[in-house]
Amino acid sequence: TVAASIHVSNARIRRGDFTLEVKDLEIAPREIFAVLGKTGSGKTVFMESIMGAYPLESGEIEQDGRSISALPLQKRRLGVLYQDHALFEHLSVFDNVAYGLARQRIPKGERARRVNAMLELFDISHLAERFPGTISGGEAQRVAFARALVLNPEILILDEPFSALDPMTKYQMYDLLRAVHRKFSCTILFVTHDFSEAKALADRVGIILEGRLRC
Repeated sequence: TVAASIHVSNARIRRGDFTLEVKDLEIAPREIFAVLGKTGSGKTVFMESIMGAYPLESGEIEQDGRSISALPLQKRRLGVLYQDHALFEHLSVFDNVAYGLARQRIPKGERARRVNAMLELFDISHLAERFPGTISGGEAQRVAFARALVLNPEILILDEPFSALDPMTKYQMYDLLRAVHRKFSCTILFVTHDFSEAKALADRVGIILEGRLRC
């Protein structure tokens, strides 16, 4: 994986009555950057604007110096983990991890090779034929990591990924995130409402207050 930088400049994002402003944010390649804020502060709006879910009212988002403001998610070279894992309940663990590769029309043999390697890396090969409803929260988190990273993203984005986990599983996932960062050397952006989590995992922390991201 090749890590990328993110630069957000003079961005204004409007969602209904809510407006978020990001004056100048630079996230370096391989940096772990946390966005901290209360529920409803705009953390997810910021994350999803990086993903391309919301068009900017003004300003610019660049990935490695190239504007991505008008690009759809599939062309932004991102991997995404959601709070609820967002696994497809009707697909096996194997097919969940393979989903993005299938969308990219990767040949079946290459797809299987990459998925099996990722399942082995995350120690979930034994779950390959199981379905999300039959595995634990920690196992689902590993599947979600595998699904995001099998695409070799330059930037990994996490939306409060540990908030639904019990304390012991949460600390195991902290160790897993650190291991993922060492192994894949990707840039990581994650949003959280937990200050201790941000402090424990991130190189730097930005805080959203009154509709503005402050670093």
